[in-house]
Amino acid sequence: MDVEIWSDIACPWCYVGKRRFEAALAEFEHREDVRVIWRSFELDPQAPREREGDRTARLAQKYGMTIERAREIERHLVEVAAGEGLDFRFGIARSGTTFDAHRVVHLAAEHGLQDAMKERLLRAYFSEGELVGDHPTLVRLAVEVGLDEDEVSATLAGERYAEQVREDERTANELGISAVPTFVVDRALGASGAQPPESLLELLRDGWARRGPVSVLAGGQSCGVDGC
Repeated sequence: MDVEIWSDIACPWCYVGKRRFEAALAEFEHREDVRVIWRSFELDPQAPREREGDRTARLAQKYGMTIERAREIERHLVEVAAGEGLDFRFGIARSGTTFDAHRVVHLAAEHGLQDAMKERLLRAYFSEGELVGDHPTLVRLAVEVGLDEDEVSATLAGERYAEQVREDERTANELGISAVPTFVVDRALGASGAQPPESLLELLRDGWARRGPVSVLAGGQSCGVDGC
């Protein structure tokens, strides 16, 4: 069973959602038969390499709220994250483009390291104040999870996996995904938001229950195990 998760590296609820999904998957009876696929989603496709200025002030301006209200939201997120064992440090977070970071996640998938890469990027962004749009930073983080330094550098120097990132985003649009995280099981059902583990576990169980033989209209010429 495939579970595709659309998320952005700069999305705090995506990191919380990752932890909650992991908790749900750990309780799922058929977890060994689940393939988790991380899909790309940019909250701000026009973001520069790095934004200047105060993050909280930008948040307040973007959503038309007071700075104090924006600070309250950040404090709430820090508390929620702590409940999931995460250490959010918005005071040192460096905002900017996540496009190339998503490309590196695709590269990591080719080497069976996609989840590890996603985790490392999220921790770097929310807990360590790393700039995930910076190429040397991305190379260093990728090497930490086991990717080859030369391959990562060559990937970032060109356009490799750029189309895969855009295809993920086109698919999200086709599926009606406009917010992240969004969890999609076998392209048949999904859940949006960092829902509690019990809700995500129910999603997994519902998805498993829906699995079954494909309804096939018979009648044409074909070949089978016994011949043609």
